[in-house]
Amino acid sequence: SLLVGGIGVMNIMLVSVTERVREIGLRKALGATPGAILRQFLVEASMLGVTGGVLGIGLGVVGALLLPRFIGQPVTVSPLAATAALAVSLVIGVVAGVYPASRAARLAPIDALRSE
Repeated sequence: SLLVGGIGVMNIMLVSVTERVREIGLRKALGATPGAILRQFLVEASMLGVTGGVLGIGLGVVGALLLPRFIGQPVTVSPLAATAALAVSLVIGVVAGVYPASRAARLAPIDALRSE
């Protein structure tokens, strides 16, 4: 599931880079460094990962509250495990965002502005 989530984040980021080629070209033409472009897309990818992690933890907590009613066993949520899951989702987001971010950072400004 981590692999599938990482591929999903990478695909979303590749689509984002493709749709925002003109924006990237304009930012580069106005003086944005490749590092700034790389950082922008890595932050976006990490936010996608963290958002997925928060939603997953939320669903897990709801499940932990509802499940004991059906199985008759207590279910507890470990804060350490939830924190570790959030950290893993952040790492997956960043790792999956490296390729799209580097692709955006390598775009030539003139080619990006010319495309449409």
